[in-house]
Amino acid sequence: MEDIAEELGQSRMLIFVGEVRPTFAESYHDLTANCSSSAPKVLVEDTDDAAIYFSSGTTGFPKAILLDHTALLQSARMEATHHETTHDDVFLCIPPLYHTGAKMHWFGSLYTGSRAVLLKGNSPKAIFDAVSQEKCTIVWLLVPWAQDILAALDRGDLKIEDYTLAQWRLMHIGAQPVPPSLIKHWLQYFPGHKYDTNYGLSESTGPGCVHLGMENVRKVGAIGVPGFGWKCKIVDEQGEVVEQGMVGELCVKGPGVMRCYYHDPDATAAVLKDGWLHTGDMAKQDDEGFIFLVDRKKDVIISGGENLYPVQIKDFLAANPKIHDVAVIGLPDKRLGEIAAAIVQVKEGMELTEEELNAYCMELPRYKRPRKVIFANVPRNPTGKIEKPKLREKYCGVRLVEAQNQS
Repeated sequence: MEDIAEELGQSRMLIFVGEVRPTFAESYHDLTANCSSSAPKVLVEDTDDAAIYFSSGTTGFPKAILLDHTALLQSARMEATHHETTHDDVFLCIPPLYHTGAKMHWFGSLYTGSRAVLLKGNSPKAIFDAVSQEKCTIVWLLVPWAQDILAALDRGDLKIEDYTLAQWRLMHIGAQPVPPSLIKHWLQYFPGHKYDTNYGLSESTGPGCVHLGMENVRKVGAIGVPGFGWKCKIVDEQGEVVEQGMVGELCVKGPGVMRCYYHDPDATAAVLKDGWLHTGDMAKQDDEGFIFLVDRKKDVIISGGENLYPVQIKDFLAANPKIHDVAVIGLPDKRLGEIAAAIVQVKEGMELTEEELNAYCMELPRYKRPRKVIFANVPRNPTGKIEKPKLREKYCGVRLVEAQNQS
């Protein structure tokens, strides 16, 4: 480790936990050796500042999000309530832990005093090994991790009978839209699993302000209904609630809403209005009250006057058995303004031609069919979200710094 000392610089204190301490770091043991075991006589109120998390930065530069103790406690109670977590459950927590998705789902274990297992890495085998050896009952996954597991099962690289999985009762997903085809595929391998989709933002103390509900697997495709302690509404550009079935911006209100963007009053005022958090996500609600995510407000493609929602096109393409992952973005077009382009990552060992894909897309309305297909890997950040700024920089000529300035 000594050879990286110069790269680290001297601008901050570095603390090392372990036996062989590098010379450029302080010892955690030495720093804490004389700490008192008595609780500090400091009064902490629920409304006091508690933590700062950062947004993913998928639409621009990450923002610092200030949360209070009420918000953190809300996420713990909500997780335990949504997933009926008990003291006997074992939660498999897959990093990164700086992501509110993993961290706030883990809070359900802290609230119920139940055990959690922290997994280093997220390969299909590592996940199955941990579930089997540690008797995990609840597993939270991102879409790409679930895709990788299904691909390994399809290829025969993983065999369910080689593991102890009977105690695994719940698989749930958050952090990004979930293709219904993925869940249908999952339930073919795990018909006894309960399933939940969790929607949220770091600005709402992680996932759960909207959730599908374990009893509502028939509504796969929806993100769900208002979560425990939350209210939701869908509004137009003027902030008025839209009619049922119409597309508008999803707004949420509840005890998990952030205090503010730290030291950024303008950005805060843009999304917090009368206690409502404007999510920037376009959604619609059906006649049963279930909310369906349509797309990010900034991702809507306007092609020849028609609004195209990339998530809808993406979900259709993701059902193709030869496609491992897919992203849809708008490309500039002189005639139509923008056209939909699909970046398609083909499953390992399979072949897919543009002609095949165009024939597959004939089931879509003409205006929704991708007008350009690009076969390439789909970049995702450590929290599993598609890095659309990188795709736009590569294929549209939109520089990342410009995207950040526009966010």
